Amino acid sequence: MEDLSHLFRLAADHAAGYRRSLPDRPVAVPVDQDALDTAFSGPLPSAPSPPEQVLADLIGAAEPGLVASAGPRYFGFVAGGATPAATAADMLATAWDQFATTAVSSPAAIAAETAAGAWLKELLGIPPSASTGFVTGCQAANTVGLAAARHQVLADAGWDVERRGLHAAPAVRVVAGEERHATIDRSLRLLGFGSDVVEPVAARPDGAMDPGSLREVLRAGSPGPLIVCLQAGNVNTGACDPLREAADLAHRHGGWVHVDGAFGLWAAAAPATRHLVDGVDLADSWACDGHKWLNVPYDSAFAFCAHPAAHAAAMSYTAAYLAGSGGTPAGAALTPESSRRARGFAVWAALRELGRDGVTALVDRCCALARRFATGLSAAGFEIANEVVLNQVLVGFGDDTRTDHVVRAVQADGTCWTGATTWRGRRYMRISVSNATTTEADVDRSVTAITRLAG
Repeated sequence: MEDLSHLFRLAADHAAGYRRSLPDRPVAVPVDQDALDTAFSGPLPSAPSPPEQVLADLIGAAEPGLVASAGPRYFGFVAGGATPAATAADMLATAWDQFATTAVSSPAAIAAETAAGAWLKELLGIPPSASTGFVTGCQAANTVGLAAARHQVLADAGWDVERRGLHAAPAVRVVAGEERHATIDRSLRLLGFGSDVVEPVAARPDGAMDPGSLREVLRAGSPGPLIVCLQAGNVNTGACDPLREAADLAHRHGGWVHVDGAFGLWAAAAPATRHLVDGVDLADSWACDGHKWLNVPYDSAFAFCAHPAAHAAAMSYTAAYLAGSGGTPAGAALTPESSRRARGFAVWAALRELGRDGVTALVDRCCALARRFATGLSAAGFEIANEVVLNQVLVGFGDDTRTDHVVRAVQADGTCWTGATTWRGRRYMRISVSNATTTEADVDRSVTAITRLAG
């Protein structure tokens, strides 16, 4: 093979330069989408191109359309950055080009997932005996958890859903909070239940599930297969469902408890916020993102299951040509993908780089910076619509039209980037602090810019 050192060095040098620029570059700038499309399009070349030229063309075409979402002043979509070690490990994962299907296809990839999975369970308060699947995001993680739930509750009713499907299967009740994340509904669609199956549970004023309403919903339904979906970290307010009380109620009715903890599950990693997810260990399955608060590169998430046999039954398959299948469930046996990249290397590297104390400090610091946002914007005369319990802040600027105008102005300005949301019938700016490199100065600079633009 040709010597790739020069090409890879060019890519690494550009990547390092881009990362160095993040603290100072505009988070986003108005984009000429037609020009961007033109830069990438054109006829497919008939002849090969030198790799160095291809890399230069890619950089030139992409740069005008990049969003500094890995930087310290990006506060949209609950997006984290990527730690140095995790980024470098992900670069190696790409160069190593492992397909993490089984321990035969890549022994190192599966070993990294096994070790990182054990560390994750320890940090998140999940029983060490739970199985762990490394997936793309919480859409996939929720789907895996609910697939395991579907398997188990129907198996308990004497039905083999993997073999017989859902036609003529016993009806499954799915109970979930009215403020659940939209990925729960899509998972139910993908699994053949349909979104209409959901029996909604009313929320408290903070957006967390109301346990009294849960009690009534469970009592009103007929006995039979039951799945209850709980949430750690409301996507608007950060509030967590009362996991201990809700799990106890669900189990008394014979239900499977799934927790969507995309970002909120990380509250368990810090003593100051651990009480918010008290009882998390009582659940049967959990979903959590790595590319949010753990600050590993996209895409990275985890599906945990307290019942490994149900997890494997829902996800695994065997084939005569698939060396390594049928053994101890790992890799593709715990995820929806067969051809899957080795995500475990970056997760392992991030956890080694941060350590337990570093993860705790990351969670604590983001929560403190979210409170700093709320204090600064409240002092400027704007409405803070939620109690800031984690890293989420909702800000109102008067009427809905003005709030949307301010959000658009902030996005166009480039000092920082925030999103917008509708909560309780009102439009709000939604600020999510999840990046390990965000500082108090970044928050203060952003508060100044938002105040200026709102004026």
